[in-house]
Amino acid sequence: MADSSKTDRYKENLQGEVDGASLYRSLADVEPDPKLADVYRRLAAVEEGHAEYWKKQLGKVGARVPALKPGFRTRSLAFLARRFGPAFVLPVINTLEQDDSGVYDKQPEAVAGGLPQAERSHARILSAIASPKSGLEGGTIARLEGRHRAMGGNALRAAVLGANDGLVSNMSLVMGVAGAEVSNSTILLTGLAGLVAGACSMAMGEWLSVNSSRELYQKQIATEAMELEEVPEEEKEELVLIYQAKGLSEAEARALADKLLSDKNTALDTLVREELGIDPAELGGSAWGAAGTSFLLFAFGAIFPVAPYFFLSGWSALIVSLALSGLALAGIGLGTSLFTGRSALFSAMRQLLIGFAAAGVTYGVGALVGVSLSG
Repeated sequence: MADSSKTDRYKENLQGEVDGASLYRSLADVEPDPKLADVYRRLAAVEEGHAEYWKKQLGKVGARVPALKPGFRTRSLAFLARRFGPAFVLPVINTLEQDDSGVYDKQPEAVAGGLPQAERSHARILSAIASPKSGLEGGTIARLEGRHRAMGGNALRAAVLGANDGLVSNMSLVMGVAGAEVSNSTILLTGLAGLVAGACSMAMGEWLSVNSSRELYQKQIATEAMELEEVPEEEKEELVLIYQAKGLSEAEARALADKLLSDKNTALDTLVREELGIDPAELGGSAWGAAGTSFLLFAFGAIFPVAPYFFLSGWSALIVSLALSGLALAGIGLGTSLFTGRSALFSAMRQLLIGFAAAGVTYGVGALVGVSLSG
């Protein structure tokens, strides 16, 4: 009879390796850089080797080896990578990889098989690939096992949380007004006002944030250009130290620094990326683009609780509003599970609980206010 605790743990480990291998294969299929695609394939091969290891462990305890398929999170991230490119999901994958890097440290079978070292190595490689600070080129990319510019930051997280802000805040507003038992037209007007006001506030805040960052980056780049002109040897030494910290020998680091600094434009671009972590071509992205995206994401979430009041009234509108908002909350919970590492069901139920709790509080406050005003 197989030890049930060991069997469950082995199966959980096997599922994780199946997910990892499938996800890396998916990234390799859509990665435009052939060198980086090869790194993903190598990572997938290692994960597949780990999967075989856990299959053997299951066999040793007399347990049946299940026929596993990639889970919901893996399939969703693979779909997003195919649709929007690897850079869109890379920050999420990197975060999950860092969180899982120590998962085998206290498992004696994994330690005996050398799996903890491999997982920490994968975490370091993913961190290097996801880093926006890279200024290295082709051959060096391959030698450091895949350094890549992940543009745009964590767009997936921003999209999910932006829609969540609009949904929860406007649902709470609509429920608060509905609790006061005002007319249908008043609820509709309040919901639309909340949608527009919230979306405009989010857009303005995002515009100010991105624009301020761009201005700061421009100032830092100008300072770096001045230092490169006035003290080039000091800048070179800084670059050498950076590359040594990334694993190159001193001779290799100096040769690479000499090559990159031989042209002033290339030198400035490299120093800005390596020292400051800034992509001169992006500078944090477009302020107007960020504002427009924030406006749309907030409005998208905020429309769910108010939409039924266009067509219904009274309790019918309230119930449909809650139902639509509940579906949207569950969808957002599923979205958050992609980057939190929690199960899809747990994330969906937690989101429902938090959203409906907020709506319940504001409905109760609205009811109390409505009674006091009518009295």
